[in-house]
Amino acid sequence: MKLAVSGASGFVGSELVPALRAEGHDVLSLVRREPEAPGEIRWNPGAGTLDPSDLAGVEAIVCLSGATLNRRWTDTYKREILESRVGTTSLLARTAATLDPPPKVFLCASAVGAYGLRGDEILTEESERGSGFLADVVLKWEAAAEPAREAGVRVVNFRHGIVLGKGGALQQMLLPFKLGLGGRIGTGRQWWSWVHAADLTAAYSFALRTELDGAVNLVSPNPVTNEQLTRALGEALRRPTVLPVPTLALKLRFGGEMAEELLLGGQRALPARLLDAGFQYSAAEIGVALERALQK
Repeated sequence: MKLAVSGASGFVGSELVPALRAEGHDVLSLVRREPEAPGEIRWNPGAGTLDPSDLAGVEAIVCLSGATLNRRWTDTYKREILESRVGTTSLLARTAATLDPPPKVFLCASAVGAYGLRGDEILTEESERGSGFLADVVLKWEAAAEPAREAGVRVVNFRHGIVLGKGGALQQMLLPFKLGLGGRIGTGRQWWSWVHAADLTAAYSFALRTELDGAVNLVSPNPVTNEQLTRALGEALRRPTVLPVPTLALKLRFGGEMAEELLLGGQRALPARLLDAGFQYSAAEIGVALERALQK
């Protein structure tokens, strides 16, 4: 297929784009600078500009844009988190709706933060939405894809968990763990839904060739608590994990809201729709996923 991808240079995009090209897809990358290589298309989501003619013949659009969550959430930065997701998705969806013929499918990154903080509750795509900043962001983020859906494009909102691969959250955790300073965060009882990068890329490819649509939890079928992930990472690195990160220190470093929603809380999400559709995982267990991620 001929695809256009936003966020191609980010952590997820750098995993997904090479995998799609290896499968024989023709991948166009949306960039905010002057194009420097074949297959690059310039756009300016801040100004709301994207030439529809640049997407002529595109059969699928993949939207991966979004500012990192891993920093203090000031009011200004919260607006950036929201706009970097909603503005880009809206522009791509509205542009897709004008194409003739329109693309067959619009795949948009989202997040399990949609469910809010629900403790030990098992969460599937049928679960009610939650509350909180991230839940509100996801609500608007997923709604921004509606123009494409209304134009008859099949839309998939992939609700990502923590992606384990070369970069991202795992990369940020490695140094203290390698120094023997790793440990659980807070109580360690919060659920962290996760997915290995290879399974994430396989799920996007799966969605291109199947009729999957709507909200889809893109997570392993085996969520773990922070304490379980900490122990598994320590075992993979052969390092002790005896120094917990105090709750107060996190709140002082990142602010209370960010610490509570992103680090001290979590979601016990399951990929019901992917499993029902017959998707097969290659790294469904946390130990296997970490070993594979660390080998890259």
